[in-house]
Amino acid sequence: MELMNNIKANFSIKDLENLTGIKAHTIRIWEKRYNLLSPDRSDTNIRNYSIASFQKLLNISYLNNNGLKISKIADLKEEEIPIKVREIASRGKVEDHAINAFKMAMVNFDQKLFYNTYNNLIEHKTFKNIFYTVFIPLLNEIGLLWQIDTITPAQEHFISVHIKQKILLNIERLQSLEPKPNSKTFVLFLPDNEIHDIGLLFINYELRSKGYHTIFLGESVPMENLSTLFDFFDDIVFVSYFTVYPEDENILNYLENFSNLLLTNSHAEFLLLGKRLEGIATESFPKGIKFYKSIENLVKDI
Repeated sequence: MELMNNIKANFSIKDLENLTGIKAHTIRIWEKRYNLLSPDRSDTNIRNYSIASFQKLLNISYLNNNGLKISKIADLKEEEIPIKVREIASRGKVEDHAINAFKMAMVNFDQKLFYNTYNNLIEHKTFKNIFYTVFIPLLNEIGLLWQIDTITPAQEHFISVHIKQKILLNIERLQSLEPKPNSKTFVLFLPDNEIHDIGLLFINYELRSKGYHTIFLGESVPMENLSTLFDFFDDIVFVSYFTVYPEDENILNYLENFSNLLLTNSHAEFLLLGKRLEGIATESFPKGIKFYKSIENLVKDI
């Protein structure tokens, strides 16, 4: 893994495949047959691509996915390619173009591109719609890219922080919204060592926008600390996201301990999301604990 302050400026053909979804074999054909990219080569003849090549390939991929044959794209002058992309994006599916633009902003640490892309989206879409149709697919891709070392932790943090800022801004706008009378209290937290809080923050936004009372505790909260909440609230629904922790072998034990400590109150529930829980038989969960495959499903069920 590269160090946090080490900016990745050169990409292998495998990196480009991971970032754009275009197979390495196809990239090689486009280079050879249409001269669309001109990578540098090492002494051992290994291809190295610049950020400019990455951007160009994203644009080519977008045009190709929107019906332009690769031979027609190859006929375009270098400066005509981004113009054609903007032209198609203005009348076509803006989500795909926005995801590519956010990827480019992430790779280049380009705050201006992030905000310009977001501002263009918010002119036509609600924040909620942007999160579901653009940010969730983007974050799913980024999670994979980070795991396979295609992007650095610094790049992943850059895009995550900017998305969090947008969620927090929209939560702030709900401050004047009074909770429903006799509303349940939703306590949102992440377990010990878990720090991936974007999904949980957005659930907080969704619940607040629906008029529910929420307590957002955030990352790495020891289970024992949660019992204090019953001194203040009776009807509690705990909500958490297991992305990296608990580790696989500890999940069922964690849920059993949680049930014994916090779900003895007949009104208490525990709603869960996250990759850690996929593939685990939900019938083995203690009573009062539910797993949801998506934020949308959880919010609809409340």
